[in-house]
Amino acid sequence: MLLTTLSIFSFLLLSVFAEEIPDYFNPYAPIFTDKEIYTWTDKVYITVVAPSWNANRYGIDSIGTQDSHFIKIYTAAHSLEPYKLTETEPNSGVFTGEVILTGFLHDVDNDGKPDTNPRTVGNGPTNGFLEVDRDGGLTISFEFAEGVVLTYSALISWNIGEINFGKEIYLIGEFAQIIIIDPDMNLNPEAVDQVNVEIYSDSDIAGILVNAIETEEDSGLFKASISFTQNTVSSGNRIFALPGDAIYGKYEDNTLPSPYSIQDDLDVKTESRLESDVPPIQRISHEDIFVADSFGVPILEPTINQQLQIVSMIRNNQNYFQSFAYIIQVKDHDGTVVSLSWIQGELTSDQSLELSQSWTPTVTGSYIIETFVWNSLKDPISLSPKSSLSYIIQ
Repeated sequence: MLLTTLSIFSFLLLSVFAEEIPDYFNPYAPIFTDKEIYTWTDKVYITVVAPSWNANRYGIDSIGTQDSHFIKIYTAAHSLEPYKLTETEPNSGVFTGEVILTGFLHDVDNDGKPDTNPRTVGNGPTNGFLEVDRDGGLTISFEFAEGVVLTYSALISWNIGEINFGKEIYLIGEFAQIIIIDPDMNLNPEAVDQVNVEIYSDSDIAGILVNAIETEEDSGLFKASISFTQNTVSSGNRIFALPGDAIYGKYEDNTLPSPYSIQDDLDVKTESRLESDVPPIQRISHEDIFVADSFGVPILEPTINQQLQIVSMIRNNQNYFQSFAYIIQVKDHDGTVVSLSWIQGELTSDQSLELSQSWTPTVTGSYIIETFVWNSLKDPISLSPKSSLSYIIQ
């Protein structure tokens, strides 16, 4: 009886620890990669689930280099063979490795020099480099058993870059963030890369060239911080811009997918806007208007055919330049405009300026003099409330 019990126990114990015999016609060893589509300088993470190759349940096994059971990683023109993958932990039956794609010789920033170092070398599990083309793919094959070769393929393609500002509108004193997304410029997946981006404004078309830094290794996401100045020239990461200006970002993409050719480039652009936290209607103070003679002496009872000066004072309420258009119109008692004139200029920081425009009434009657302060004649944004004055011409 005791012998029978021991025999049954031994049988159960062997059943628990016995390895599953591989089914060579439907083998359980799927191959995975972390992406379905890679760019030309990506890092490829490879996983093969192969419990049948877990030879030592207490140690770390490897696959891919045994005779007649090679793992091969290859493109149409280049290959790594054999390439070793190692078990993630004892008795897991899951094997992993990685390969860095190294692209081909290509100038990505138009400086006349290639920015890549294409090469094919390494035997695994983490020291592999594989040269690839822009279009096509890579294939991983594993000779799981005699006459049984498992394969998995992934595509390789360039991407069209994207560029955006962090916000649609920035206020004076804020920093702007420019964001570029271009996986193709992650030239070294084990280091932080950078790209160039042009920043310019309506007030400074020449603009500046800034470096956008990759947020982390292998992200393909690049950022730069931009400040605004209203009193000094553009320099470094500082762009001269005035309230109301459009702010532009331009990134030249030299790694474009088909049907573009390898030598094509594309300017990818974005736009934001700079505004002041001072409402437009409060940016210039506008004192009451009056009429005066040619010496600036106020006239209380103007008469027909008398040359008058329509006088007012404006003041810039900001600590930077402000362009303006000062419009004067005179309407008769019917509301018909009988005189229209304007002055365009620019106020420096906190500057006050007296403005005058001549008008000679030729018909007696009542008149209304109205003045407006706009951003410009083409961009009629009011910078101050309208001012008006009624007069009776004798």
